[in-house]
Amino acid sequence: MSLSRWRSFAGLLATAVLLGLYARGGLAWVLGFVALVPWLLLLERASTLRGALLGGAAMSVAFMAAAFHWFGAAIGSYTGVGALPATLALIVLAPLLQPQFIAYALVRHWVGRGHGALLRALAAASAWVACEWMLPKLLGDTLGHGLFPSAVLRQAADLGGAAGLTFLLLLVNEAVAAALRRRGQGVRAWLQPLALGVAVVACLAGYGIARLSTLKTPPAADAPTLRVAMVQASIIDYERLREEMGAYAVVRHVLDTHYALSWSAIRDHQADVLLWSETVYPTTFGSPRSEDGAALDRELQGFVDAAGVPLVFGTYDRDERGEYNAATFLEPGKARLGTYRKTHPFPLTEYVPRWLDGPWLRGALPWAGTWQPGDGARVLPLRSADGREVNVVPLICLDDVHSDLAIEGARLGAQAILGMSNDSWFTAYPVGARLHLAVAAFRSIETRLPQVRVTTNGLSAIIDDTGEVLAHTGMGDQAVLTAFISARDPSPTLMVRWGDWVGRAGALLLLVLAALAALRRVRARAPAEAEAATQEVVLLTPAWRALAAALRVVAGVGLAWLALDMLLRTGLQVQSLAQLRLFAGAVLLPLLAAWAIGRAFAAQLRIEGTMLVLDQRRQRIEIPLASISALRPWRLPLPGHGFDLRLSTGSWARGIVAARAPALRGLPGAGSVPLGNTRGLATVLPGLAESRARARRPRLDHALVKFVLFPLLPALVAFRLHQVIAYGGLFGEYYSYGLAAWLGGLLIWWASWSIGLMLFAALLRIVIEAVMALAAWRRPAGVAALRDTLEWVGRLLFYVGVPVWLVLRLLAA
Repeated sequence: MSLSRWRSFAGLLATAVLLGLYARGGLAWVLGFVALVPWLLLLERASTLRGALLGGAAMSVAFMAAAFHWFGAAIGSYTGVGALPATLALIVLAPLLQPQFIAYALVRHWVGRGHGALLRALAAASAWVACEWMLPKLLGDTLGHGLFPSAVLRQAADLGGAAGLTFLLLLVNEAVAAALRRRGQGVRAWLQPLALGVAVVACLAGYGIARLSTLKTPPAADAPTLRVAMVQASIIDYERLREEMGAYAVVRHVLDTHYALSWSAIRDHQADVLLWSETVYPTTFGSPRSEDGAALDRELQGFVDAAGVPLVFGTYDRDERGEYNAATFLEPGKARLGTYRKTHPFPLTEYVPRWLDGPWLRGALPWAGTWQPGDGARVLPLRSADGREVNVVPLICLDDVHSDLAIEGARLGAQAILGMSNDSWFTAYPVGARLHLAVAAFRSIETRLPQVRVTTNGLSAIIDDTGEVLAHTGMGDQAVLTAFISARDPSPTLMVRWGDWVGRAGALLLLVLAALAALRRVRARAPAEAEAATQEVVLLTPAWRALAAALRVVAGVGLAWLALDMLLRTGLQVQSLAQLRLFAGAVLLPLLAAWAIGRAFAAQLRIEGTMLVLDQRRQRIEIPLASISALRPWRLPLPGHGFDLRLSTGSWARGIVAARAPALRGLPGAGSVPLGNTRGLATVLPGLAESRARARRPRLDHALVKFVLFPLLPALVAFRLHQVIAYGGLFGEYYSYGLAAWLGGLLIWWASWSIGLMLFAALLRIVIEAVMALAAWRRPAGVAALRDTLEWVGRLLFYVGVPVWLVLRLLAA
């Protein structure tokens, strides 16, 4: 192994070890400011986009192995496939599960080619947080959560959440890396970036100290206060118990245990409210499936009536759509007060999307669940027998790894967070339970709402509005933990006003940078003569061609699925965040990956005398024209139209992606080079690609104009109409929920129209190319004029037809 490869391996290993220690918590939180430095120094040596791509992918694998190996073991134990196979599968899938490393490396390389270190660092950090916002992690983890052990530094999460801390951590790591790179250039050179990094940490600490001083005021003496008793029974593995005891006996055992612990809480702790964990009542409450179930429902209500205190417990709920993981609020003498349905069920184990569900999946994953996602945050009151009342927002398990529900609960008037979880699959892996507790505590920091959190077997906890864990149970303990919560309005925070805004801001910055880069590229476009002489192509080996083609197929299937879903189910409109996330994950992400491959293997093709020259960044390839016997167009135009070179000595090892074949006929020394595969569709497809490449392209055809700027016009019209109807005026949402909510709504409308217009443009493209293919098949002459006409018809339908359709629809309404 060469010295450079040893250095690369050492850089990856060092960052992986530091991140692994950082993830363990405790005093290792200080490593968060330097953990990425070895990897960043490694990325400095990646002079190509492909090198940056490989560096990001390798780091995602190393990070998963170092910080989340326990998660694979937990999954293997839960599913029964074993720890080693599950861990290996998790590591193999690391680039998909931890894509922020790849996004960071690619954007860092892209921006670094034309801008300074500061803008590069800002853009790369924006790519990281934007990626995590668009593709949320299963456990909600991000680098910022590692600062949880620091009571001072974590307070800044009420400004930008854990994502904001991640952004600042990345900047500090970049500052330290820059200082190390400049250490040989004099004191001033390395001291400047280091001073910026220290300033970031100092600002974090200063804000945290100031914020803590404002949060230590006790509640008013007359504020209603409740004693909430959390019952942790430590009964796990319901499936095994069902096999041993039977379904009814298991429910009987669980209820009897909770009854006994609850009576103890009332007698010994004077509890005003009882809180049981997630799915502790493992059947539908209020909609019994049998007479035994109805009897158990009556028994549970009878217990609440006899105890004289309200009970909140995890159960199932159902309606015509299906079943839900739920939390039910029972009051003595008043039956059920209300039910909250879990909004974020665990993928596959609790919930399977309709588009993925089917007999084949159920056969492969017998543990896959059938629960449906709930409708969002709900605030319900906890009331004592003497009338004291505190409004709470319930969160069930994965609900607390997303900030949206706690924030929405705070906006709806919640005065505390009520957490319920079943962390039994972390029994043998307490690091998972500690991570879940830390992530949940950030919801209290962001909203400044205290939190009581009960789990099946640990870690149940009491969390104050600074994120401090005041008390918690041990893993596997059978215990009762009592907390006091008071009815008082929380301290206002930027997160409650703006929501989870950091990821959106990062995406917006990247969009602006991309738009500026595209504008510069349009302005700097070479004259037509130079473009004809030099052609941009991509050189791909069979393996890279197959990967790029597969990514484009995935994107095409994702776009087709989105269109089909709109036709059959949701109607011809993008109306949900789920559709936006499907587009981002199934269409945009594969296209970006395919684009990155294309940029990594880009080359310039031109004829120099008797040579066909292919210039790449690191090499120049010269092929004598006389040795070329044929150009063979690809039968399947993926990842684009292209051809293989047939040399007198055999086929060349790499294919060439190019919209048109180079003009070799009649050149001195080239002879008459035939175009291979001269029959049927193989002739039509290259001809279509050639005509499309040579067609005149006004600026209206630029992707930035078609899919970014133009969609803003109908989006503004639709957004204004929505604001007037829903909030009574254009700025109604701004006055009610703040600037972030207003801008977020506008961005969602903008993105929805952009996706809709992409689908419409794809439909127009299919029609145009089908007509062109038919014309080229029957009469090849004159196709250039026909294409020009069809392209302008398409532009008229796109730029005029869509606004006319929108006006007609508004008038009809």
